[in-house]
Amino acid sequence: MKYDVVVPAVGESISEVTIAQIFFKVGDSVKKEDELVELETEKVNVSVAAPADGVIESININVGDTINVGSLILTMSDEISQSSKPAESSKTEQAPQKSESKEEKKPENNSNQNAKASPAASRMAGEQGVDLKNISGTGRDGMVIKPDVVNQSGNQSNNQERQGVPPTSVSISRGSNSQNVISQSIEYPEETNVVRMSSLRRTIAKRLKEAQNTSAILTTFNEVDMSVVMEMRKRNQDDFQKKHGVKLGFMSFFIKAATLALQEIPAVNAQIEGDNIKYNNFCNISVAIGTEKGLVVPVIRHCDKMSFDQIEKEIINYAGKANKGTLTPNDFVGGTFTISNGGTYGSMMSTPIINPPQSAILGMHSITERAVVVNGQIVIRPMMYLALSYDHRLIDGKEAVTFLVKIKNYIENPQRMLLSC
Repeated sequence: MKYDVVVPAVGESISEVTIAQIFFKVGDSVKKEDELVELETEKVNVSVAAPADGVIESININVGDTINVGSLILTMSDEISQSSKPAESSKTEQAPQKSESKEEKKPENNSNQNAKASPAASRMAGEQGVDLKNISGTGRDGMVIKPDVVNQSGNQSNNQERQGVPPTSVSISRGSNSQNVISQSIEYPEETNVVRMSSLRRTIAKRLKEAQNTSAILTTFNEVDMSVVMEMRKRNQDDFQKKHGVKLGFMSFFIKAATLALQEIPAVNAQIEGDNIKYNNFCNISVAIGTEKGLVVPVIRHCDKMSFDQIEKEIINYAGKANKGTLTPNDFVGGTFTISNGGTYGSMMSTPIINPPQSAILGMHSITERAVVVNGQIVIRPMMYLALSYDHRLIDGKEAVTFLVKIKNYIENPQRMLLSC
């Protein structure tokens, strides 16, 4: 039976994909669920698996091609041809006539047999002499998949190439005092590495530039005293974790504060659509998460109806999916407001860029002990700078400043969030 493998639907808003990697060639045998190709979309990377055991008959794409959803990727057959196993049959026939020497026989890598990896990854690791135990798997539940082996093999090759000694030239000249002067110059090779920008990175660049070109972005700043939230979090952490099975973080406080402020200042939660303004009567908060491939912003839906523990569980869920590369296009749909925490990387202050079609974004930053004046006294407090970037076409300065002050007041008086006052 023959199979046509096509680009699957990867999200209602995505019509085309880019071919990131091709893991097999024509004539290769594959097993069911082996990763055949990796596709890059504007939001996430996805892989296409083999529908059955069989042989690759034709490949209709190349790495770097951009093709539409539904386009033919390759054809395969579930009939294993005799030509696909010549080495195995030859080895069987010659075994009685020739004994293998110790040098010719390759010992099996027992560590690879015990490692948790997909069949395709195990086979490639054996062929390229890669130890699976040295690879951090990015598949489901930490499983090593074929792209992980490809990346590890490439890193080993680069390391071997860079172990060479740079060329050295030595010249001898006669000084003014008839002394031999030996000058040694070492020529270091200059290296560059040009790679194609990923679909995710191209989309990030395009959307950020569109936001700057389209929106009238303005940023307002404030600072917040984190001492009460930090003390409240510390005092209730053990009970919270025992009851809900997750830790209480700072992000849930800011999501709760932002949700209440959005309900009070609806313009910040609105969007411009042509000549109209769409006011959203719900709060879907996009949370920025940094990954190796770039920034992703999945959406926590209906935060206005969620408790602190539900918010924390959603954050953990999205962070895990982002690290494993299992986020889906639907995880990014429907956000009305974004929160970005540059403080996790040590940022003191920044001016975040709006995430279109949203109209505002809140930037959190690092918590630093600073001298501040409280009731006429200079005291040391854990302080955080907050930044609100907003589209001035829709949101007036008064609304933006009021919104940011409300968040500040909720964080400095977190009991008000429980009373919604």
